[in-house]
Amino acid sequence: MASQHNHVRFALLAVLGLLVAQIAILYAMGRVPICTCGYVKLFEPGVNTPGNSQHLMDWYTPSHIIHGFIFYLVFHLLLRRKSVATRLTFAMVVEVFWELLENSPLIIDRYRSETAAVGYTGDSILNSASDSIFMILGFWFAARAPVWLTITIAIVFELLTGWIIRDNLTLNVIMLIWPIEAVRNWQNALG
Repeated sequence: MASQHNHVRFALLAVLGLLVAQIAILYAMGRVPICTCGYVKLFEPGVNTPGNSQHLMDWYTPSHIIHGFIFYLVFHLLLRRKSVATRLTFAMVVEVFWELLENSPLIIDRYRSETAAVGYTGDSILNSASDSIFMILGFWFAARAPVWLTITIAIVFELLTGWIIRDNLTLNVIMLIWPIEAVRNWQNALG
């Protein structure tokens, strides 16, 4: 029992260490700590605004919760014999890698040229760290909730954000990998 407790503690420290490393690397990459507006908001309702991806939450927060759902499934299938805490550590490695890649000039430029995110400048460090924390919450939820509930919430998040901002995790991935002009036109029609 003590060994299992130590294992969970080590995995949680690893997750915390990965979050700290993410913050440090983003800082070294020149990312701004908080919104250049000089204040922190709980939620930024604008999508194509300077505050998007700069505050604690925005319309892309549900996508990061869904990352947690997906990572729980993937690592449950791949690492079935490992503890949930170990699987969370692997999920965090993937999320941190994505957050660093997402805030690289390569992906920022790709978002600008191929998606509706014309003025995207990358995440603030606060927003990026918050994205990772929401992935953790999504992972934790998926580990404890019935599968049907997790799937239902993911579908509702995708439909809701698709309806409100004409973007969601599915569209974001499609437009980043294989841009579709009709989708871009539809997204840009939001005004």
